[in-house]
Amino acid sequence: MLKDCEQTPQASQQQDGPADGHVRIRLDLAYHGGEFSGWARQPGRRTVQGEIEDALRIVTRSERTYDLTVAGRTDAGVHARGQVAHVDLPQDLWAGHGEKLLRRLAGRLPADIRIFRVGEAPSGFDARFAAIWRRYAYRVADHPGGVDPLLRGHVLWHDRPVDIEKMNEAARLLVGEHDFAAYCKKREGATTIRTLLELRWDRVPVDGYATQEGSLAVATVRADAFCHNMVRALVGAMLLVGDGHRPVEFPGEVLRGGVRNSAVNVIRPYGLTLEEVGYPADDRLAERNRAARRMRTLPGTEGRSESGS
Repeated sequence: MLKDCEQTPQASQQQDGPADGHVRIRLDLAYHGGEFSGWARQPGRRTVQGEIEDALRIVTRSERTYDLTVAGRTDAGVHARGQVAHVDLPQDLWAGHGEKLLRRLAGRLPADIRIFRVGEAPSGFDARFAAIWRRYAYRVADHPGGVDPLLRGHVLWHDRPVDIEKMNEAARLLVGEHDFAAYCKKREGATTIRTLLELRWDRVPVDGYATQEGSLAVATVRADAFCHNMVRALVGAMLLVGDGHRPVEFPGEVLRGGVRNSAVNVIRPYGLTLEEVGYPADDRLAERNRAARRMRTLPGTEGRSESGS
C-alpha cells in the first residue's frame, strides 16, 4: 500500500527531471568494492561516488561538482557489475561529447571503477526512483579446503557444507511484501517494508573444481528495493538452515518476530554483488518515478517514506 509523501510542487518538479538548460545522463558502471567505504561520498573516506564525481569534474574542466544519483547505495566492501546512476549536466557541456566523455573517464578513473556506457536518459528517468527492482547475488564457497585464491575477493567461505534444497525451502517463506524490520538496520524516517520478488539458491560450477562440493552456492535476491543490511542478514539466516544449525522455518519465524534476532549474523560484504537494475518501458518511467516517492505501508499500518534503494 502506498501513501503520498508531502512535497511542495516546486520540489516535486525538481526531482522529476533536470533543471532548465541541463540534460540528464545515464551511467552504467561496475566496481570492486573492496577498497571503498561504500557508494556514498563521505569526508575523508574513499567512496565510489566521490571518485566518479571528482573524475567527472576534472574531465569536464568544471569548477563545480555534479552530483550523482544512484540506483542502489552499496555498503563498504560490496561490489557492483550492473550499477546505474544519473547526473544532470549543462546542455552545452554534454552536446556531442558523449563518446569523448566516456574515454576521458576511462583514463581518469581508478582501475576498480569502470563506466561502460553513458547516454542521454529518456524523459522521466531517475536512476533511483524509476527503478522497479534491484538484483543482487551472494556467492558462497563451502568446499572444505576453502576458496579458490583467485575468487577470494568476492566469495565468502563457509566452513560447513550447505544444503541448497533446504535453503530454497526457507527462502520461499520470505518472498512477497513484508515488513523486513528483523533483517534491516533501522534508519530514522525510512520504512522497512519491501517486496521481495525472488529469492533462490543455485549450485554454480567453478573452474578448477571437479566435484559438487567444490561448486559455489549462489543466492539470487531481487526486490523492488532493499533496506540497510537486508541481503546480508537474509543470507546469514539461510546459511544457518543450510548447514543444519536451524530448521527450515527459522528465517520465516525471524521475519514474523519483527525485531533483530541475535542468532542472525549480518555476514561479510565482499560476497555480495549488485548484478542488475530493472526499469520499466520509457513511457512508464515518469509514472514509476512518482510512485516510488510515496510512503509505503502494509494493510492496517502506517508507514514512513520509501528509501528506494
